[in-house]
Amino acid sequence: MPASTRHHRALAVFVHCLGILAAVPALPAAAPEAAAAPRTPAATRPSVATRPPPAVTPPPGATPPTAATPPTVAATQSAAAMPGVPMAPLVKATQPPVAVVARVAQPTPPSAPPAVAPPSRPPASAPPQQVTVAVAPESSPAPKYRIQVRNVGNAPVDTTVRQELPPGSSPTAISAGGRSTRAGGSTTEVTWRLRLPAHSTTTLGTALAATAPGQPLTAPACAFTSDGTRPYDCATATWKAAPAPTPAAKVTEAPPWRRYPVLLAGLGGLLLISAALVWVWRRRRGRRVTAAALASSGGGTIYPRPAAPRPARRRRTPPVWLLVGAAVVVLAGVVGTAGWTATRRVSAIDTQKQPTSGAWMGTAVTGPVGVPLRESAFEFTVYRMSCGAPGTAGSADGGAAFANGRRCQATVGVRNVTGDHQPWHGQMQRAYLPGGRWVSTDEPATRAANLGRDVFADPMAAGTRMVLPLVFTVDGRDPPQQLELRSGVFSAGVRVHMP
Repeated sequence: MPASTRHHRALAVFVHCLGILAAVPALPAAAPEAAAAPRTPAATRPSVATRPPPAVTPPPGATPPTAATPPTVAATQSAAAMPGVPMAPLVKATQPPVAVVARVAQPTPPSAPPAVAPPSRPPASAPPQQVTVAVAPESSPAPKYRIQVRNVGNAPVDTTVRQELPPGSSPTAISAGGRSTRAGGSTTEVTWRLRLPAHSTTTLGTALAATAPGQPLTAPACAFTSDGTRPYDCATATWKAAPAPTPAAKVTEAPPWRRYPVLLAGLGGLLLISAALVWVWRRRRGRRVTAAALASSGGGTIYPRPAAPRPARRRRTPPVWLLVGAAVVVLAGVVGTAGWTATRRVSAIDTQKQPTSGAWMGTAVTGPVGVPLRESAFEFTVYRMSCGAPGTAGSADGGAAFANGRRCQATVGVRNVTGDHQPWHGQMQRAYLPGGRWVSTDEPATRAANLGRDVFADPMAAGTRMVLPLVFTVDGRDPPQQLELRSGVFSAGVRVHMP
């Protein structure tokens, strides 16, 4: 055989071997059970191209085969080894290796669903108002208010309208159907009981006696349900007296010594006169010294004369006791000034004032009832506060119960002034009692006053407004003196003085 032919054959064998080695990993891997199973006759062996038969559902009386008890290949081998036993039944009972592997293999578990973030709690929106209230002051010498109550529903509504008058004021005129009652302390309340037809508007009016001339007066009004417990809507208005015309002030010319140009001109002239006097004095002194020198020399003396040596003089220093005394006086003055300044600054600190900087957000605001007060996120308006008799705080509504306790219900308007929904918490709303004691909102009683709705559960939507009752359970006979309302833990909040 020529050398070139031998080389070609060797190269062809090498290439075929590489092709076989490259094709071996691509072959399907046989299961251990299929590899261990014996070869079956060609008549009973399923073809590779033949699709495996579908699974047969066992009859109701038969026991379904499980993965732990499949028909084993060892039983087939033992039956084939026994002489005289026909193989036809065994061949029919024997399943193909592919079917055995399909039953033994564990089913693939389903893939986990994609991770989805839990849905956020939607912000709470104010329930639709069936009755709306609007209050406006009138331009008059005495305080007057106009109240418009409107029913926006499709059915008649029975409502109770209450207007809280400023402390110390008394009504002089009330529209038909209203009556004034003493609400406690120095506060007077005007009440109307109305039946509003569907889509109607009723106008009410009150006139007050001014307590102090020129003092602004705020009188909020609210529309409640027929029993007077749950508010529909509230509004407030502040009456301000028209400013009296003031006569034009007569402009009087200031005296000459209080005019700046005259003062500057006088100061400049004084400086010029002083400079001229100093120049004249030095000129005359120079002449006197020259005349005295010429007189003492007798005529022909060389000028200038050589300076005669002066005797050395000892420089005088202040005594030690004077230096020590001056130092002690200066030190005592510095220490005294520092102590006096520190004492004044410490005494000027108001311990009752709420912090308005540092970790607190916003500035603390204080005001009376009926005035909107804004903090960092909410605008609060307290329209009225009513307290029950001592000992009436029972546990029927689920709230706290004291032996001498009572419920105080505040009608509060809350408006979200931010561009995002804001949460708020019942424990942050406080009522301060005499002596510095305070209580938080009684959440079970507040939920019962709002007909089972938890007003603190959901955040308030941006730009929404709600009028709702907040219930505080206090002990003793003294009502709360202040209400502290805030949107968050680090909010400076607002304080409302109770009348």
